[in-house]
Parts: sequence; structure tokens; C-alpha cells
Amino acid sequence: MGEKGKKYFRTHEDLAIYQLAFSAAMEIFEQSKNFPLEEKYSLTDQIRRSSRSVCANTAEAWRKRRYKAAFVAKLSDCKAEAAETQVWLKFAVKCQYIEVEKARELYGTYNQVLSGLVTMITYPDDWLLD
Repeated sequence: MGEKGKKYFRTHEDLAIYQLAFSAAMEIFEQSKNFPLEEKYSLTDQIRRSSRSVCANTAEAWRKRRYKAAFVAKLSDCKAEAAETQVWLKFAVKCQYIEVEKARELYGTYNQVLSGLVTMITYPDDWLLD
């Protein structure tokens, strides 16, 4: 990305991976409204929490860009939460709480998010504050 590219990202909300993760988290929220009541304190809460955590940790990482290690550590947390969300999506499909195609779409979105996070972790200097 380099110096020139940094100008285009004023906040974490400008990042495509944040936008994708936020949109996916909102879709998961809508889909999980249809999960059975007995899943309220397990699958429903877990998938909502992990999907939202990707966004929250991205915001935290963005604010920690002055310190490379802190930035990368928080992005690693994002990766973990995105992967966890993918696991919960698989459970939701196996339990027949979500349509297979909708889950595939969401799973694919998290693959895109993970790809972006890996790039940011691999090249953190492109994102750090001077």
C-alpha cells in the first residue's frame, strides 16, 4: 500500500474487511433470530458474539497502529474470531437452523475477511502510523 495508500483510510470503517465483517455480522444477527429458543444461550449467542467481535477487534487494531506488535496481535484476534464464526456457521447448517446457500455465502465472506487480515498481518508496516 505504501504512504500514498494510507491517506485513503481515515478510520477502521473505511476498510473493506471491516465493511464486509459488519455486513456479515448483521446478516448473522438476522438469520439467528430464527434459531430455536433452546439455542439462545449457546449457538445464537456464540455466533453473534464472534461475528461482532471481528468488527470490534478490527476497530481496536486500527487504534493500535502506532505499535506494530499490538496491531498484529489484535489482527490475530480478528482472525481467530472470524474462524470461530465459520465454525458456528457449520453447526448452524448441520442443525438445520440456516439454509446451506446462505451459510456458504457468509462463510465465503469470512474467507474474504480472513484473506484481508492475513495481508495486513503479513505487511503491517503498510498500515502503521509514523
